[in-house]
Parts: sequence; structure tokens; C-alpha cells
Amino acid sequence: MSGAHEQPETEKSAELRSLAQAVADALPPTAEEIVLTGSVSRGVADEVSDIEMLIVTRDEPALEECFSLAAAAGLTDLGSWGPQGVPAKRVSGYRDGVPLELIWWSRRHAGTAVDAIFAGDPSTTADALANGVALRTSGLLAQWQDRLGHYPDELARTQIEDAALTWGGFAAAGLLTLLREGERLALLERMVDDALRVLRIVFAVNRVWLPTSKRLPDRVAPLTHKPERLAERIEEALTEADPRRAVLALTELQSEVVALAPAGPNVDRARKWLSDAREILVRAL
Repeated sequence: MSGAHEQPETEKSAELRSLAQAVADALPPTAEEIVLTGSVSRGVADEVSDIEMLIVTRDEPALEECFSLAAAAGLTDLGSWGPQGVPAKRVSGYRDGVPLELIWWSRRHAGTAVDAIFAGDPSTTADALANGVALRTSGLLAQWQDRLGHYPDELARTQIEDAALTWGGFAAAGLLTLLREGERLALLERMVDDALRVLRIVFAVNRVWLPTSKRLPDRVAPLTHKPERLAERIEEALTEADPRRAVLALTELQSEVVALAPAGPNVDRARKWLSDAREILVRAL
């Protein structure tokens, strides 16, 4: 849960980190905290990686001001993404042919965002900050990382129970409706959601902040409590051509994951429901 690298930094990471520092240095003093996040901060960037940066100012800037500051820092082809008219301002662009994503927070919004993590926010903000690298600092990142150094047990229980919520509450035979010909979209929607819930439980069980699903084998490798071949089995289930075998493979993985989780209303229901679902799917093969 820190920003330390367990593997040597890639050459591309060093190159992009240097470029990110140049962008940070070109921003005015009103940018009090500038944090490098993403694959570059973790030292695993490759040839297709972009640069992701969080910029904290005392007051909330207007989006137009963020565009102006990004342009002054050498970014071109500017754009924005995500919700508009919200406290977080987002500007994308290129510098020296490298794509960048800059997110602006005010100090007030930063406090709200970090507090939200401990209130159960399921986003990957915690992982980004825990692995962030300060390019300019007023001490905020160190404070955040110190706070993120502890994953509360109650928060883990809440995350696990919420992730297990959809595994039950309807007849397990209802899974068979996803196996009809022409239902591939519904099937994939369900399977992707189930796979993400598996990851939420596994990371919570290990008291590790949830990362994005990119580079999944590397992110799950250090975890102590997990099913064997976790990342590989998710990949196999999602790419299996036979719908029945795909759902069965994922259902078996879900069963192993809830077996690792502490007892709770949703987890207990999920254990029984997934066992029933597995029997039904085996008979359907």
C-alpha cells in the first residue's frame, strides 16, 4: 500500500517520469501538490502507456483555466472527459507525442475524495494515491499515504458484503437464461460484473486497495489469500467460446473466493447459491 516499486523501474517509466516532471515544473505555484499516478508511478510503463497526474490547488479552478495551464505546460490537442460541471476537472492532451491525463482537485475536494475512500467508495482512487509519486508537494501525498497505510477491517467487511450481493436472491437456474443462443451481450455483462466482484472481494480480503484490472497478473501475484491462477482463470472464462463452460468456470472461481471471505448475510447466501448454480451448470453440459 505504498509507492515503493517491487520490481526494477522500466526504461520507459524513467523516460515518462522525466517528461511528467517537466510538465509539473511548468505549472504555476498555485498547483500546490502534483502527484504522478498510474503505471509510470509504479515503474511498469511500456511503449503504449500514458502519463496520469493529479494536480491539487487551494481553490477549485474553472475548466477553462485548466486548459490554459495545460497549454502553457506544453500540452497540445487538448480535450476533456468524464462528467462536466463537477469539482474534479479533467484535461487530456499530448506533449512530445506522449498522451497525458491531468486531473485537477481543489484542497477541499481532495479531502472529500480521501474521506470517501474510507466511507466505501469502490473506485480505484485509493490505489492511485497509495502508489503515487510526488512531483511537487506541500505534504498532502505523504499524509494520504500514511492514512492509506491502514485498511480498516470494517471497510473490508462492507466491501466484501457489497461485492457478494448479486450472487443470490433469484433461482440459480436463472443463469441458464444467459446461455440461450443470441444472449452473448447479456452473458458477457453478467460475467464481467462477476469477475470484477471477485476482484473486489479478493483485494478486500487481503486488505489491499483495489487497483484497476489492467496488468492483473502482476497486481494479484503478491496477494496472500487468493484462488490458484486467479488472473488466468478470469481470462480463460471470459474468452471461453462455449457459454456453459465459461459460466461454469467463473462460478467455480466465485465459489472459491467466497470461501475465503468472512461470514456475513450476503456471503453466506452466495456460498449456497453458487453451489446450487454449479450443480445446475454441470448438468447442463
